[in-house]
Amino acid sequence: MSRVGNAPISLPDGVEVKVDDGIVTVKGAKGSLTQAIAPAITVAIDDGIVTLSRVNDERASRALHGLSRALINNMVIGVSEGYKKELTAVGVGYRAALKGNTLELQVGFSHPVSIDAPDGITFEVPEPTKIIVTGIDKQKVGQVAANVRAVRPPEPYEGKGIRYTDEYVRRKAGKAGVSA
Repeated sequence: MSRVGNAPISLPDGVEVKVDDGIVTVKGAKGSLTQAIAPAITVAIDDGIVTLSRVNDERASRALHGLSRALINNMVIGVSEGYKKELTAVGVGYRAALKGNTLELQVGFSHPVSIDAPDGITFEVPEPTKIIVTGIDKQKVGQVAANVRAVRPPEPYEGKGIRYTDEYVRRKAGKAGVSA
């Protein structure tokens, strides 16, 4: 019995969900998202509550039940509130700047690294060492934030690099000095 799949999704004000031929469309104040749902899952909408049920009790259907519910719930949250990931550049001279909708990073390379914002994603740089990635699609926000972090991931010896704001970087001891 899927505990996640059986949980109903309550729709906030201003969010509407439509199901058409296995494709769920969620529209809200921030935009619109679509997701294809497997034929083994049926979606029912009544009085601002979305419920999902599965056609049979096979293993694949049970797995898709919780997944489909989580995807629709993420779309509802995305179009009503949106998602954001915060990153911090740690290191001497490490900084970020916004030029139009392109993020320019200076993170210890001989050249600045430019990252263009894909459709539906915006970058914010409130201070030179802080980067905020925002959007309505949870998966896309997470992937773009991971791509920014991958430019210079935090290293364990000095802790320098780009990290998520809430990320803990485990530090290692350096070389043990040889006493003469």
